[in-house]
Amino acid sequence: MYAFLKRRGLTARRVVRSSTHVVIPSNAARMKCLPIRFAFAFLLLVSVAISSAADAIPATGADGRVLNLGFEDGTLRDWTATGEAFDKQPVKGEIDQKRPFGAGKTANRKGEFWIGGYEILRDEPKGTLTSVAFKAAQPWGSFLIGGGSLLGTRVEIVTKDDGKAIHTARGVNDERMARSVVDLRKLQGREIFIRIVDDEKAGWGHVNFDDFVFHAEEPKFPADQLAQKPGAKDDPNLKPDEVQFAGLPAEKAAQVATVPAGYELKVFAAEPDIINPIAFCMDDRARVWVVEGMTYPQRAKTEPGAPEWLGGKDRILVFEDTDGDGKADKRTVFMEGLNLVSGIEVGFGGVFVGAAPNLIFIPVENWDDPKPGKVEVLLNGWGGNDTHETLNTFKWGPDGWLYGCHGVFTHSTVGKPGAADKDRVKINAGVWRYQPQRKEFEVFAHGTSNPWGIDWNADGDLFAEACVIPHLFHIIQGARYQRQAGQHFDPHTYDDIKTIADHRHFLGATPHSGNNRSDAAGGGHAHAGLCIPQHPSWPDGIRGNVLMNNIHGARINMDVLERKGSGYVAHHGADFINFHDKASQIVDIREGPDGTLWMIDWYDLNQCHRPQREVHDYTTGRIFRLGKKGQKVAQPQIGKMNVEELAKAVWDADDVWVSKRAVRNLQERAVSVSEVKALSEMLAIPTADALKKINPRPAYPNETSDRVRQAALIHSLNEADRGFLEKVRKGPPKLLDMLAFDSVSLGEFIRNACAAGKASDDLRELLLFIGKKAQSPIVRLALASACQRLTVEQRKPIVLALLAHEEDKDDHNLPLMYWYAAEPIVAADPAWAAEALGACKIPKVSEFIARRLSEK
Repeated sequence: MYAFLKRRGLTARRVVRSSTHVVIPSNAARMKCLPIRFAFAFLLLVSVAISSAADAIPATGADGRVLNLGFEDGTLRDWTATGEAFDKQPVKGEIDQKRPFGAGKTANRKGEFWIGGYEILRDEPKGTLTSVAFKAAQPWGSFLIGGGSLLGTRVEIVTKDDGKAIHTARGVNDERMARSVVDLRKLQGREIFIRIVDDEKAGWGHVNFDDFVFHAEEPKFPADQLAQKPGAKDDPNLKPDEVQFAGLPAEKAAQVATVPAGYELKVFAAEPDIINPIAFCMDDRARVWVVEGMTYPQRAKTEPGAPEWLGGKDRILVFEDTDGDGKADKRTVFMEGLNLVSGIEVGFGGVFVGAAPNLIFIPVENWDDPKPGKVEVLLNGWGGNDTHETLNTFKWGPDGWLYGCHGVFTHSTVGKPGAADKDRVKINAGVWRYQPQRKEFEVFAHGTSNPWGIDWNADGDLFAEACVIPHLFHIIQGARYQRQAGQHFDPHTYDDIKTIADHRHFLGATPHSGNNRSDAAGGGHAHAGLCIPQHPSWPDGIRGNVLMNNIHGARINMDVLERKGSGYVAHHGADFINFHDKASQIVDIREGPDGTLWMIDWYDLNQCHRPQREVHDYTTGRIFRLGKKGQKVAQPQIGKMNVEELAKAVWDADDVWVSKRAVRNLQERAVSVSEVKALSEMLAIPTADALKKINPRPAYPNETSDRVRQAALIHSLNEADRGFLEKVRKGPPKLLDMLAFDSVSLGEFIRNACAAGKASDDLRELLLFIGKKAQSPIVRLALASACQRLTVEQRKPIVLALLAHEEDKDDHNLPLMYWYAAEPIVAADPAWAAEALGACKIPKVSEFIARRLSEK
């Protein structure tokens, strides 16, 4: 192929990716070689053939007959079953999409038949399935394994003569099977057999298995097709965690918890006043609006003709502390009879409530004594496949949108009532947002697992926790993140962004096998609730770091954020709170006024999602408040401020909680910047001299955060923000460099300017200028994100400029964000792709461009 290019007079450089050799034309020759896309396709196919797995060789018995180790005769011939777990096996065909938790799941089987431990008898039965013995005729073997990660659900390869398990594999709580490779080099000629063990009946207490084969050479499967290997620590010798308590009265639970020095945990409300709190928020008076999730885990059947959001046992309560002693003394039942509610937030004159399949808005008729008005269904199509992965964790973003989370095993097609399928948006894992004034819905970022906690830091960056997979992600608009299961909607994603955490909170090689045995690592894999405290009263080491509850660990973990490249790395911090109580299950955490921390506790000894109602406790629930010892609870009245007072509060408030609500109140009142002198002054573009200075304010460590406030305020008020960008282009030559300390907010301005998906010629010229000249990777990240909101034609020169930044090749986010922006261009314009290959200094993107060109 190199000779083929040389005959065309092309000089070249060679980029090596694993076994892939891609010949890339120099800049001088790139436009002469449009046919090169066919060369790339050829090379890619050759490299795939070279690196693919060795041919599969079936196992045979002593009589030479091919053994039924893939079950393709539809029976258990050549196997012996004990117990009941494998009755009525093997399974034929794909996973039943209508069975519990079946929607959207695939088995990744080989052929027509396979062992599906959950498909017929679910998790309850136990048993063993053992194959006949056969010779290890080749040095390598492999098989497909899926299902649960518990120690009692496993597949073993056993030597017949001594009965030793020489290879063990388990699933990762995913029905989709992956390849487990077996090293048989020291066992060739000896007889072995396969033993499939199901000795568990709890959730994920089953095994999926298929297709044992031999290989003459070590097979090389893609990483995403390989099963995880059990590690040395992933064994029964892991010591069980010692948790002192297993259920306490509310006041006692608060007393025994270990909290930061100088702080105290108080019971704001508890059973019987509050049961099973599943979601909460605070209004502008610091009253707590909380949902009692009494319908969970099964959505109630709606009566014919009744609204889908009615018919359950859920209700919305409002708690208020009228005397400031830290305990609720007023309780109002706002609305009841709701069905499977999982999210709530207050704003714009009412309450936004998530109750799959609907996102509804309930107007509040009297804020002094809240009463519900006529309910409006804003969006429908939210799935309920897995009822602990529905829309959840509602929070107002700094841009004036309502944000929420969505889990991976629930499949939603979201749109306005009556919308056609083509006008709906699919989501089955990720973070979404809704603009209440324009009634716009979009997915902000795809991926993760079952996120149930989001928050923003002082720089305006969004973070989300996750379960099962590594636990913390910096969420960027338009990004695609590691998934617990399933595939990305875009088949040309090729790779996704991984966790920012440099550690994990569980021991062992698989998440569930570390349950209740991971005290030393942080408590376990399951998280819910996330908060980044920002009030200036928080001590160094807490303010600005990530707090997230660890469900199995009965504690609140802390991850310490450190800036790195375009994003962050998160280090293992000291636990923030340890409740020492197995029943503790903090579902959500929020910062309140005056640097207080508020949290709702589901409080149940059953720590896992299970569809059986009888395993859940419907008698307990708590709301806790953490504050400094002796601290009085603030009782703000933000909603009663006039516009001038709100404008002043945006900047001058020491309390971020007050500042954020001042911004939203201005947004709710549809205030125009031109109407308010104070706003006009605040939104003035700084001079070059002013940009050289950093003027600390009480609530923020530097001017960057003030600019984030400015960006949020402009965007929330829907004002044109191109004046700021024009200042960058027309200002002093060094202005962009001087903005390096302010790159976060500049990035926010860039995204805002492109939010509508339209860009004028002047704006595109400016964005191209930034793409070429920006020194900060944070700015380039914002630009890559913003490009996804432009048309393919509009983004071409900007993406080309970004691909020339060789310094970004090892960044955590930028290569993939560049690819997500570039892929639609490659698909639409192979000539541009050839030009990009010549200019690209990011090897991963070069590899993906070549791969995309080879596909239809």
